[in-house]
Amino acid sequence: MLKTRILTALVLLPLMLAALFLFPANAWAGFSWLIILLALWEFSRMAGLHGARQWAYLALSSAFAGLSWWQGWHMPLAAHGLALAFWLLVMPLWLVRRWKLTSQPLAMLLGWLLMLPAWYGFLEWRPQADSAHALTLLAVMGLVWVADVAAYFSGKAFGKHKLAPSISPGKSWEGVYGALVGVAVYVVIVSKLGWISVGLPLWGLVLLALPLTAVSVCGDLLESWFKRVSGMKDSSKLLPGHGGVYDRIDSLIAVLAVSNALRVLGGL
Repeated sequence: MLKTRILTALVLLPLMLAALFLFPANAWAGFSWLIILLALWEFSRMAGLHGARQWAYLALSSAFAGLSWWQGWHMPLAAHGLALAFWLLVMPLWLVRRWKLTSQPLAMLLGWLLMLPAWYGFLEWRPQADSAHALTLLAVMGLVWVADVAAYFSGKAFGKHKLAPSISPGKSWEGVYGALVGVAVYVVIVSKLGWISVGLPLWGLVLLALPLTAVSVCGDLLESWFKRVSGMKDSSKLLPGHGGVYDRIDSLIAVLAVSNALRVLGGL
């Protein structure tokens, strides 16, 4: 299993980096939509969508994405506010109260609320095919990866107090603390390297990164809850050794939406 995971990662990481740094804007939009569409397909399976209704939902979503790109639309301020309210207010309540997806129309709306702001985050953090914007988006994505790795190793070494045992038994509060420390160090490093083109001082970037780390952890937990309710171990088997696309980007979906909303609403 470990060998399979490593081989898959060795294929996916160079592909992602090549797309991020080399693809023109239209190719990046299509590539990033493919990622989001696959995650949306996996989410729709968890929500119980099947057959014609599922494919119509995915086709409508893709048609909207294509029209949005063609027309040059950006997320309106109200939509950013809605995404922010979901991830900072509704999502913690969802995890505490353990709501279930019982209505397919509401599940479809939720799928759009999860995935579309993340796609716009991919586009709006990298509006042009240049290294400066690519590095900034890479820094945002790197925050998620560092949080995940730091949480894993600190949880393995020190984990005693379970974070959400009924949702994801392997996660611990010690893992969260390790993620916070790891991300704080990471932000200092990438800021010194000049990767982050946001008008905030270093201390402001660190303070902003800490709630984003919490959002990252909770994005992972939310997808774990969806899987548990639907009786699925992985969102799919598209990525050998890793499960599905949604399994790999569950935290990134949350962080892209929240970071982009804070960037736009804060005028950064």
